Amino acid sequence: MSTENQPCQGLLSMFPLAGKDKSIARLLFGTGTCPRCIFRFCCVDFHAPYKLPYKDLLRDLENFLKTEDDDLTLEATEPPLKKIRLQDGKSQIDDGSQNGGEMPAILKDENMLLEKPYLNACNICLGILQEFCEKTFIKKVCQKVESAGYEFTNLVFSVSFPPQLSVREHAAWLLVKQEMGKQGLSLGRDDIVQLKEAYKWITHPLFSEELGVPVDGKSVFTRMAVGKALDKIKEDDFRKKFPCPPNSPKAFCSAVEIECAHGAVFVAGRYNKYSRNLPQTPWIIDGERKLESSVEELISNQLLTVFKAEGFNFSSSGREDVDVRTLGNGRPFAIELLNPHRIQFTSQDMKELQQKINISSDKIQVRDLQLVTREAIGHMKEGEEEKTKTYNALVWTDKAIQKKDIEFLDNLKDLQINQKTPLRVLHRRPLAIRVRIIHTMETHYIDEHHFRLHLKTQAGTYIKEFVHGDFGRTKPNIGSLMNGTVDILELDVESVDVDWPPVLDD
Repeated sequence: MSTENQPCQGLLSMFPLAGKDKSIARLLFGTGTCPRCIFRFCCVDFHAPYKLPYKDLLRDLENFLKTEDDDLTLEATEPPLKKIRLQDGKSQIDDGSQNGGEMPAILKDENMLLEKPYLNACNICLGILQEFCEKTFIKKVCQKVESAGYEFTNLVFSVSFPPQLSVREHAAWLLVKQEMGKQGLSLGRDDIVQLKEAYKWITHPLFSEELGVPVDGKSVFTRMAVGKALDKIKEDDFRKKFPCPPNSPKAFCSAVEIECAHGAVFVAGRYNKYSRNLPQTPWIIDGERKLESSVEELISNQLLTVFKAEGFNFSSSGREDVDVRTLGNGRPFAIELLNPHRIQFTSQDMKELQQKINISSDKIQVRDLQLVTREAIGHMKEGEEEKTKTYNALVWTDKAIQKKDIEFLDNLKDLQINQKTPLRVLHRRPLAIRVRIIHTMETHYIDEHHFRLHLKTQAGTYIKEFVHGDFGRTKPNIGSLMNGTVDILELDVESVDVDWPPVLDD
């Protein structure tokens, strides 16, 4: 026997199959499985072989599977597969029905092999590890990325594969498992290299080379329902419903759609609200807008334009009522900008953007505007109930008072109150009794029916209800402490004591 006809000789050094894999490789190849899927079912879990050119893989696999007669002949399947044979120097399709079902040689002509590496779509991956791994397809995707007009420094390639691939994979697994059982070996579902992994190994370097950025992957291999069904179905029942091995497809899998999207970016800062007629978020009741704008819109509209984003999510450290101003250093906020096309901003760019927001309206101002990470936003919410806030309230009393009548409030420290969910928010908040702490109070007498009340409280305290009592739903309250009827005329937030985001130099 010549050296070139011996198994595993004359192959590329990266060819990963050994003699123990020959029966499985021959079984799968004979049913229409591509070389890369054969690698997967032979549990080849290192990257290099998958990256070899497809025509080289076909040639090497053919050499690996050659018989001593230097011809590759495979057992017939039901229904018979279409085979390639040579007749008078020309290739011809043979479905096994002619000449008494004589079995032809497959891919016997090497020149034909090199010219047409995709004679049939793989019966397991439907061509995903064939055509979709070629540079022509990679270039097609990259052209889509570049034409989308995004700024980006890395790429996440997310693929959603057809659900039927799960079924084909299951069928092939049962076939290989049965064959290995004859040899006293076992093959678990998790032993097979997943299609998504093999595809990532092959394509990520190609995408990275073409686009010049690092590439990460996120693939969806199965639909949840299909995956769950395959986990539950008995092997015998599956074999009754689906051919094992899976039959050869009539066409390659096709790329239905290529979409580009950029991961969200996050902008944080602090805002001041100077209007008593401006809600924090759009005020819409029964589908009707009550006020023309909001804090989040005045800030986000500018950001959407500059970042070329498609949408946003606004969050903040607490919120103030529509008639409450936010003064001092402002309230921390963060905005998630969805699918932005522009992401690269210098600190000077952010200062100019902040100025643009500030001159667009006299109702708000922002400061410390900066790009942050998703993880950093968590600092804004961490321990929010334990943070403190300070307020300035203008209080009215029904009975005439003197300065001495309110001085006792200055001496109350860490006053514990019980607040039942206020009537005004009961439609959107669950009914509960919340314990809150009024840390300090300081009064400033104005006249016999008015005084200023400065408070430092636990975050989450309903200040209006603490003043007027909310029909006894907050106990104690300023009215009960003064043994009279009081109400709140104005309220300002003077500080939100959250040490975030970092203060920036002007």
